[in-house]
Amino acid sequence: MMIFASYACDPATSRGRCFAEPAAPTRSDFQRDRDRIVHSTAFRRLVYKTQVFLNHEGDLFRTRLTHSLEVAQLGRSIARSLRLNEDLVEAIALAHDLGHTPFGHAGQDALNACLKRCNPDSAGFEHNLQSLRVVDSLEERYPAYDGLNLTFETREGILKHCSRRNARRIEAREPGGVAQRFTDQSKAARPWLQPSLEAQLANLADEIAYNAHDIDDGVRSGLLTLEQLQEVDLFHQYSREALLQHPRLAGRRLLFETIRLMLSAQVYDVLDATAQALRQAAPADVNEVRHHPALVCFSPEMAAKSAALKQFLLRNLYRHPQVAGVSNSAQQIVRDLFDVYMETPAEMQSSGMDGCSGNAPATVVPADLSVQPRSERIVADHIACMTDRLATKEHERLKGRSTFV
Repeated sequence: MMIFASYACDPATSRGRCFAEPAAPTRSDFQRDRDRIVHSTAFRRLVYKTQVFLNHEGDLFRTRLTHSLEVAQLGRSIARSLRLNEDLVEAIALAHDLGHTPFGHAGQDALNACLKRCNPDSAGFEHNLQSLRVVDSLEERYPAYDGLNLTFETREGILKHCSRRNARRIEAREPGGVAQRFTDQSKAARPWLQPSLEAQLANLADEIAYNAHDIDDGVRSGLLTLEQLQEVDLFHQYSREALLQHPRLAGRRLLFETIRLMLSAQVYDVLDATAQALRQAAPADVNEVRHHPALVCFSPEMAAKSAALKQFLLRNLYRHPQVAGVSNSAQQIVRDLFDVYMETPAEMQSSGMDGCSGNAPATVVPADLSVQPRSERIVADHIACMTDRLATKEHERLKGRSTFV
């Protein structure tokens, strides 16, 4: 049996659920959260949602689902060594992208602009907040409540970023809840209160995972080359190490071995840097963790190398003309769908999608941004729930033309 550290989240002392439920006989509350997430409709949709490359561009590129699984694997491995709660880390990792729109960040930006254009006072679209909305209200699986009724600790980890404006709206409905840490300190008093170590770990595992697999997908797509990647200190260092160990290595095997060594180095760096930070801070429990700067961390040297890798990927992959061209088309799909559904809401019922239908406002729970959701919020929820291929198919049905050929 795993013996948790004193500063780990213990399900026995969880802050509980919005709707009280009897304990499960064979599972902890965090295990139960994980299982509810895995069986949710939103989780299944992630298999057809963009990470970087759209679903139709290739079968082997990462999707939001495979990315979430990689984050969960990394998170659990690190959590075990740090004596943190693996089940909570896994639940947060598996749920952290449930609110992503079709077409990744391109879809998110388009939907945010649509909401702001329609209603300048709108909360806009934040995918972390949308992930919370999914688990708090948009899933329709249980007779007694909307959403998945997850524990506070899982919900807190899902809401890893939130604008102050939106945080205040959530806080008004859930005083002292998951958004409090974004509202109770002034900008001059930053950093804000921190979430649990498990939430911090899921966040850092997300960064480690997407940096590694975006290199892999970038090379697979032909938009990045091994020669280009030698510009990146982190890649160059472990590419050289791979060749020292295996001088005849080349091509994809060299790529895979380099990424494997990079991942291992980053994991061990997090373990060492976090252990040192915990020794210095010496938090007695979860509550003390919240009053320190983030304790799950890279060493300064690894943080600088990771930041340089992210900048390289931003310049050479995410802003590549080919990716940008596809993103522009994806944004047009989202804009067109939003306009049609706002003008003719009945068309949402013809999209063939269960859940997020906008038939009626959901039961009021903490993640709702208003008591009676406005029509643009219902439309945004409906579009955000779509997969890449459903949004593309629906756009073709409504506009009579194919966007991607």
